[in-house]
Amino acid sequence: VQLQASGGGLVQAGGSLRLSCAASGRSFSSYTVGWFRQAPGKEREFVAAIRRSGATYYADSKKGRFTISRDNAKNTVYLQMNSLTPEDTAVYYCAADQSIIVTSLTSSQYYDYWGQGTEVTVSS
Repeated sequence: VQLQASGGGLVQAGGSLRLSCAASGRSFSSYTVGWFRQAPGKEREFVAAIRRSGATYYADSKKGRFTISRDNAKNTVYLQMNSLTPEDTAVYYCAADQSIIVTSLTSSQYYDYWGQGTEVTVSS
């Protein structure tokens, strides 16, 4: 499967963005999709994930501000980000895996497929 992340851009603090992760290939609905981000000089960190069942998981600091969802008919997973702060500035990546287990969702090493990243900049 190939992933294409989009929707990043420049936004003021307090604003919102919706990122999209479009996938090619069949059986996308059977994949778990995760969003990760990497800020300059920092390690890549988990943001959110959605299982094929629709179950969602979030990093604690993102709960309430970020929402992950999927539209299997469009082979797309979304990340709605609200109340953005400058600390949310990063390159956001989507990743997918067909067999990842729940306890590994937050670890980037367990995802087999990655998109190219989309840059989000939040100005103060």
